[in-house]
Amino acid sequence: MKDIRSLRTPGGLSLRLDVRACTVVVLLLAAALVASVVLIGTGDFPIPAGDVLRTLAGDGKPGQEFIITELRLPRVLVGLLVGASLGLGGALFQSVSRNPLGSPDVLGLGQGSTAGALVMIVLFSGSATQVAAGALVGGLVTGLAIYLLAWKRGVHGYRLVLVGIGVSAIVTAVNGYLLTKADIVDAARALVWMTGSLNGRDWDQVWPLLALVCVLVPLVLGNARGLRMMEMGDDVSYALGVRVEQVRLLLMVSAVLLTAGATAAAGPVGFVALTAPQLARRLTRSPGPNLVPSMVMGAALLIVADWASQRVFGADQLPVGVVTGVLGGFYLLGLLVTERRAGRI
Repeated sequence: MKDIRSLRTPGGLSLRLDVRACTVVVLLLAAALVASVVLIGTGDFPIPAGDVLRTLAGDGKPGQEFIITELRLPRVLVGLLVGASLGLGGALFQSVSRNPLGSPDVLGLGQGSTAGALVMIVLFSGSATQVAAGALVGGLVTGLAIYLLAWKRGVHGYRLVLVGIGVSAIVTAVNGYLLTKADIVDAARALVWMTGSLNGRDWDQVWPLLALVCVLVPLVLGNARGLRMMEMGDDVSYALGVRVEQVRLLLMVSAVLLTAGATAAAGPVGFVALTAPQLARRLTRSPGPNLVPSMVMGAALLIVADWASQRVFGADQLPVGVVTGVLGGFYLLGLLVTERRAGRI
């Protein structure tokens, strides 16, 4: 039996509290914070965790303060924000499509953001800010195209996934063509960006993504009730008073913005959006969209993957996108084997 408790506020509002889900969120948040402190102390100049905490509290040595606040803290914050954005975006897409494969990786949003970035790199030799803006625009345009192509008296799960797969194939081909048109310098720069990496991230990437998250997360959580009802089907949702298409469009736009913003900040980091919601759901054992657990799981996954890439292969030797891609690939294979044994595929 699930441990679900009801709370009543002084204003008479009744709240249902899933104790297991809350416990999972707290433990994942603690793991993400601990991994962040360890990651800040990892590098060519190791810093003990105690010194990291003292420096973050404003009582560190000048040399350590520069290394932590100017070099390593922005990278970790970008990792947390990117992981949280991808985890939440993946949970939204999987819930709207009612399909565990309905993630930005499969639907082609990452490829769309990559196309926007490649246009700025290959055709205009754009700066880092222009490349990030191109990735954001590319993701939005791809998301709009998928929505319009999947529309037929509403947007339904399997049609959304199938259209996304088709759009992904087209955009991937466009990306390959752009790489063939690039000179050697731009091609090398594009390939580095396409792996997905936190290397060299600074405060210029932190603030825009933080602002985006601060706006979209409350908006998404405010519509979580409608999203939960939509998982029971459109007819039931309409009967319960949910404006299905308005809520679906709002949440899809939010998911596209979260995914495109994360890709603009760190490149196309693969499989976090696919695996984080599924892992969160298995830990909470809750049938709902699990938005907050997915968000925290995404942040923890990306930070741990970045720490592993530095500890195993040395600082700046292996981009975090490679690590998440390998881990996500093994997870997907394991999921397919499990589904096959259960007779569902």
